[in-house]
Amino acid sequence: MRSLLELKREVITPTLQGRRPQAGLGRGILSRHQEMQIAHQDRQGVAESTKLLLKNLRRHKMLPFIYGVVRREIWYRPDMYLYRDMLHMLARNKKVDETRQVWADLKSEGVLFDQHTYGDIVRVFCDAGLIDLAMEFYEDMRSSPEPPLSLPFRVILKGLIPYPELREKIKQDFLELFPDMIVYDPPDSLSDIDDEFRF
Repeated sequence: MRSLLELKREVITPTLQGRRPQAGLGRGILSRHQEMQIAHQDRQGVAESTKLLLKNLRRHKMLPFIYGVVRREIWYRPDMYLYRDMLHMLARNKKVDETRQVWADLKSEGVLFDQHTYGDIVRVFCDAGLIDLAMEFYEDMRSSPEPPLSLPFRVILKGLIPYPELREKIKQDFLELFPDMIVYDPPDSLSDIDDEFRF
């Protein structure tokens, strides 16, 4: 298996040596590469620089490969933010099988998300149209040991506007947990708004 430094030499170093850059690699990635070179002696510095590199690679198809490489490195420790970024990228690209694999890895390493991260993940999967996965993450959020917060529920409710049946279910859960709070429902159509503001 190739290490992250070997990968860096094969993918990023050629761009710094004046050769034609690989398609899709931007200037942000190259600057992160320079940071990695500076921090090479310090393992913690390499770990931080690698996290920055992964953040820039999130939009590229190389991220799943690098995800596997990073998890095999000696300095690797399970990180909620790495998994969050992976799940966001997989949701945007509608990769269901890979999402299930990352979720299994996350569970096997004992990584716990906070309520805000759960809300963001459910919303991203709702926006991508992957409602089944979004509801699986929602059920996991409900069974989380962390106390529930109202803001993640509001984020999820906003993402479920195109799905009124599911939105009603989540709304009922929200009102059971927070009985004194109000949920604003969107108008049924834009014509309701137009009628209200007509002179």
